[in-house]
Amino acid sequence: MVHDEYGVGRYRGLMTMEVGGLQGEFLVLEYADGDKIYVPVQALDMVSRYTGGAADNAPMHKLGTDAWAKARKKAAQKVRDTAVELLDLYARRAARVGNTLQANEAELRAFESSFRFEETPDQAQAIASVVADMGSDKPMDRVVCGDVGFGKTEVALRAAFVAVQAGKQVAVLVPTTLLAQQHYQTFADRFADWPFKVESLSRFRSTSQVNEVVKGLEAGTVDIVIGTHRLLQNQLQFKNLGLIIIDEEHRFGVKDKEKLKQLRANIDVLTLTATPIPRTLNMAMGGLRDLSLITTPPTSRLAIKTFVTPFDGAAVREACLREIRRGGQIYYVHNSVDTIDKTARMLSELVPEANIAIGHGQMRERELEQVMLDFSHQRCNLFVCTTIVESGIDVPTANTIIIDRADKFGLAQLHQMRGRVGRSHHQAYAYLITPPRANMTGDAIKRLEAIESLEDLGAGFTLATHDLEIRGAGELLGEEQSGQIQEIGFAMYMEMLDRAVTALKQGKIVDLDQPIHRGPEVDLHVAALLPDDYMPDVHMRLVLYKRIAATESLEALRELQVEMIDRFGLLPDAAKNLFRIADFKFRAKQLGIRKLDAHDRGGYVVFANDANIDPTNLILFVQRNMRTHRFDGSNKVRFVMPLDDVEARFNAAEQLLEGIVNPPVPLSVQPTTENKHKKR
Repeated sequence: MVHDEYGVGRYRGLMTMEVGGLQGEFLVLEYADGDKIYVPVQALDMVSRYTGGAADNAPMHKLGTDAWAKARKKAAQKVRDTAVELLDLYARRAARVGNTLQANEAELRAFESSFRFEETPDQAQAIASVVADMGSDKPMDRVVCGDVGFGKTEVALRAAFVAVQAGKQVAVLVPTTLLAQQHYQTFADRFADWPFKVESLSRFRSTSQVNEVVKGLEAGTVDIVIGTHRLLQNQLQFKNLGLIIIDEEHRFGVKDKEKLKQLRANIDVLTLTATPIPRTLNMAMGGLRDLSLITTPPTSRLAIKTFVTPFDGAAVREACLREIRRGGQIYYVHNSVDTIDKTARMLSELVPEANIAIGHGQMRERELEQVMLDFSHQRCNLFVCTTIVESGIDVPTANTIIIDRADKFGLAQLHQMRGRVGRSHHQAYAYLITPPRANMTGDAIKRLEAIESLEDLGAGFTLATHDLEIRGAGELLGEEQSGQIQEIGFAMYMEMLDRAVTALKQGKIVDLDQPIHRGPEVDLHVAALLPDDYMPDVHMRLVLYKRIAATESLEALRELQVEMIDRFGLLPDAAKNLFRIADFKFRAKQLGIRKLDAHDRGGYVVFANDANIDPTNLILFVQRNMRTHRFDGSNKVRFVMPLDDVEARFNAAEQLLEGIVNPPVPLSVQPTTENKHKKR
């Protein structure tokens, strides 16, 4: 799905056709009424991919109706409000002064030395960025994105150490009781040699223990607390909170995060995630939140082999036996408490060699805790469980996971559960059990295809971008997860928002009702395309057309040209013409030219009302070339001359653009030798 100035339509491919005796390539777009339009590849910057939800739910438009105009107008109203709120957010963040948190350098190095593993380059960079953020006088709001087991927790530990060394309290917010328990153990172990008190708040703690922790937070005797949603309760008070760490952000709802905003006035916030939710990814890419990526896997870590398959008892038995025979353990995820016992009985008959345990969130706290301990201590080797394993279980000997009805889970959930295995040097396997393809939704098929194709280590960020495409970006501010972005598409929404913010910053009136003019139109009536005998792959041509149209500097255009020569060989004449026209378009855009047209008998140039040129220069240029050039109205210059061959048209366009910027001095005012002498 794509959208342009006419609305949202469906991409139907590239078509090569002859227009005016010249061969050209056109993008074919089809709209709801079946009508098609043909967009020349030189104007591909006016077409954007529609990203606002599932393609099946995209609001296809009919040509000639006002549906697209109404959708844009409604979105524009929302964009204005969002832009004002964004600017307010920018202003408040820039104005407020945060806590400058710095730790003693020697003590920080001593704490770092207790890390049992070697830092990966990405991990070291993320730690350095976090420490630098905390040391500045601006509140930190950083997202650290890294796959499960890639070292995000160590980044959090270093941040927590800096905060408590500076006399502040740290709150670690996690989505599940199991993850709270695991993080509590990790933090307690790492801080065992330091005079800091680490506590946890979860349903594994008794009422008296919880009350004691709450009193300690109010009195300031508890330095670090790890907890679930209990940390968001209004009655919980901190004496001197300085850092909030949010782990697995995608597990928290919008309302939970709105509560956190009340604490963010001058508090550092560190968010850890393997697959950032679309809204977070969108805000990070837009510069509203800082982003650190940890994509380097730990040493000797192997990629998890992933298979999407219908249920097959023989295949399940084989997968379980392979793991058991090498001394490993298996997760079998069945996310229905009502039928989990029946599934366990089925597996005991299928794999009698296995020692099976069951775990789910409706079990009593102590019973579930004991089951988890039994599995982590290898007293059982096949754990039938619900999605409680998504976060919080770190068992290096568990290297096979079987996920029943994988089509029911989100992309982030699948990635998280797959990340429960493969946490050692052994080869790990993930089996995603699905119903027949005909019984799955289109989005489910896309999710499964995405996670099966991206099994490489460090693929979480890439999966998140797929999630952005599948689910839509979500509103930047507020609770809506689709809203206007679904109506007009992510690309146009962000462009309108950028225009609104820029206009407000400059104190101008925000006019979003005008069509978005993406760039000047340059038509020299020459063959300008990537011939199919030079580049047979249609998809590759489309990608490169879009890259050429989207280049933002002449240097980038040159680099792309060199890259193409390196990949595909010397450019044919039609491809050279395409790059030369892109060069003209970029320069014309800088000057504020709306259209440049040159044909066999001449041509014309149309300037925008806010053109970035000196009118005096333009007048001098036309005066100098009055035999061929003349003004036609207030914003148009025509030229008449024979331009039969391709090179003549390019030369005429080049002289015109060059002359507007640096016009020759008219003969009538050129100083003579005598005048020069007199001036001296």
